[in-house]
Amino acid sequence: MLAIDRFYPNWNSLRIHESSPVNRGTSLRLQKECSQYIPSQYFLDKDSCEYVDGVLSENLESLSFPDNSIDIHITQDVMEHVLNPEKAFKEIARTLKPGGAHIFTVPLVNKNDKSERCAVLADDGTIRHLRLPPEYHGNPLSNEGSLVTTRWGYDITRHIFDACGLFTEIIFIDALEFGIRADLIEVLLTRKELLKPSRF
Repeated sequence: MLAIDRFYPNWNSLRIHESSPVNRGTSLRLQKECSQYIPSQYFLDKDSCEYVDGVLSENLESLSFPDNSIDIHITQDVMEHVLNPEKAFKEIARTLKPGGAHIFTVPLVNKNDKSERCAVLADDGTIRHLRLPPEYHGNPLSNEGSLVTTRWGYDITRHIFDACGLFTEIIFIDALEFGIRADLIEVLLTRKELLKPSRF
């Protein structure tokens, strides 16, 4: 929330989409205080833009939002579970308004080493594991957990640029006054530049 407050202090009046929110912290505050907050989950058996018990179904690799329609996309520890992150980064860039941003967290476990793809979707629709044993993180929608598809490093910024042409900065937060000092808590911010006025 510190990064959102710092870079978008008017966030409560913006159109914010959060993929896979949780019922605490940032997600809860956005839900309560942002009038245009759009929470979504990825339901495997549903198309984007469908509702499941009042929750929007959205696949980050194929978003239903129009071009230039979202001020801020938020994902908290989601991008390490996306099978085709390049498509997701491209979709996020497409749907961001000029001046908008993707503000997100992802475990940068590989740090200065190259990012490592752990699983991919094969042509027959099955998941092919490139790293064994498979690694899973907790998932509130599934007892099986969420498969880790990429172990990201700091070169994630290059992956994002190659996918969508947007620049990303990594924000290292060390704020003891808020009780924040730990490993793997970087916040990433990918901005979509404002449109430059055309010259006549």
